[in-house]
Amino acid sequence: MTVQHISSVQNLLAQMRAAAKSSSSLAPVHHEQVPAGPGSFATELSRSLARVSSMQNEAAAQARAFQVGEPGVSLNNVMIDMQKAGIAFQATIQVRNRLVAAYQEVAGMAV
Repeated sequence: MTVQHISSVQNLLAQMRAAAKSSSSLAPVHHEQVPAGPGSFATELSRSLARVSSMQNEAAAQARAFQVGEPGVSLNNVMIDMQKAGIAFQATIQVRNRLVAAYQEVAGMAV
């Protein structure tokens, strides 16, 4: 290395040390944990999962009722309810995939 490179490296190190000293004098940031409210994202997500589960359970119950030949249960209604439950489940999977992608993007951000 030449003398010019060594002096530029030393200048850079001095600047980094000065920046480290000035940043250490800053007060640390404290984050308070806010409890989830009645309309929070977690609550809504939980309700949505419960609705999807309920739709799947109702569709399965109707399918069993149709299989054993209970009166008043038509194949059309069974198929419609099963499709509704399937679509709701697929939408839930897509929401999960988007949440995972958003989490990975935030986790990859430089602080």
